[in-house]
Amino acid sequence: MGLNTKNHDRDRAGLKYVYPVVSRRSRGVSIGINLNPNNACNWRCVYCQVEGLVRGAAPDLDPVLLRQELEGFLDQVLSGDWMEQNAPPEARRLNDLAFSGNGEATTCPQFLEAVNVVADIMDARSMSHVKLVLITNGSMLHKVNVQTALERMESSGGEVWFKIDGGTEADRLRINSLAIPDGRVKENLQQCASRIPTRIQTCMFARDGEEPSEGQVQAYLDLLQDQVEAGVPIQDVMLYGLARPSAQLEASSLSTLPDEWLIAMAKRIQAIGLPVTTYGAEGMLS
Repeated sequence: MGLNTKNHDRDRAGLKYVYPVVSRRSRGVSIGINLNPNNACNWRCVYCQVEGLVRGAAPDLDPVLLRQELEGFLDQVLSGDWMEQNAPPEARRLNDLAFSGNGEATTCPQFLEAVNVVADIMDARSMSHVKLVLITNGSMLHKVNVQTALERMESSGGEVWFKIDGGTEADRLRINSLAIPDGRVKENLQQCASRIPTRIQTCMFARDGEEPSEGQVQAYLDLLQDQVEAGVPIQDVMLYGLARPSAQLEASSLSTLPDEWLIAMAKRIQAIGLPVTTYGAEGMLS
């Protein structure tokens, strides 16, 4: 069976750090860099698809193995027949290399070294047409080594997808299992966006059959509005619904929102001055 937007098997390539996916958001093949092979994350999002997720940080990195795996897999994708054998015809293009995976990549003690390895490989191969992406919950953006890593990514044309799923501490506790203060979210977002092009990524879903309440929606919009008014250079918002089943205890209570709901939500985000791309379960809506 080939890859598709609902099959993100991170063991498919048989590698420790490198895995391919067909991504709704990248609209092509994304090569993931998984710095959390121990399934550890400092958050626990209720919609997370990682089986056996545990709370914690990424383990120490083996930079030599990361380089070997990425070089070898890029050879298959760029010079071999990997695309023809594994990706559907409409997705046979390499769109990005993304620090993502089974937990928060920036908790890796050698995150800066990992970024340098990947960026050096991309630069040596003249891969300026391929994005270097960090998908992050933003929780470690106050750390100097992470800020330096973002600056290295920016020099190679990189960007960050910064997760914000709720507009209040209570909403983030309900969704991400951690009560992150508003001030910390805003400060880390500002630290990020001042160093590298930054996009907001937001997952919205129904819970126990109920859509997000008007209060929850407005709190999220207010948080974004505050950042727009503060001049934080947010590129856009990627709003998406559930596409694959959660592997968390809350899985049975979660369900996909109607496409019409997501489209209406996107219009409200656009009204505060931010471009939006919207993704439903089957792909891009707008």
